[in-house]
Amino acid sequence: MRYDDEPVFKRSKWGTNRYHYNPGNPVGLALIIITLLFVGTMVILMANRAGPFRPAPAPAPWSPPPYDYSRPSPSGSPASG
Repeated sequence: MRYDDEPVFKRSKWGTNRYHYNPGNPVGLALIIITLLFVGTMVILMANRAGPFRPAPAPAPWSPPPYDYSRPSPSGSPASG
């Protein structure tokens, strides 16, 4: 069988203007296999919540900054500086 005359895409036989991959063409068959592998990988990643479907990490609980206030000197005089 010669593949030179086979188009990569064929018109759907259901009366619509849609096209589908043609498995009679090697490029069309490769596109079918690549599509199935890609969709299967995405479904597995979604089911396992991995990769781009990993949920965002939980935010760390809020903790106030440390209290770094020092009291003025008890002598009442301003600090020399």
